[in-house]
Amino acid sequence: MKWTDINDIAIELADAHPDKDPLQINFVDLRDWVLGLPGFDDDPKHCGEKILEAIQQAWIDEVA
Repeated sequence: MKWTDINDIAIELADAHPDKDPLQINFVDLRDWVLGLPGFDDDPKHCGEKILEAIQQAWIDEVA
């Protein structure tokens, strides 16, 4: 997965952290969790606030 695989990342995060509310996650933790996902293989430097916002919104949509 790459940073641009927003929906795939959101699904993986929802599966990996079912007890977490994506609205309560700070971007530092979110970034670290994405980097720790199995199959994630992208440069950490390619991540910015807009990507993290998109991932967080997709995660919210996934669990809604």
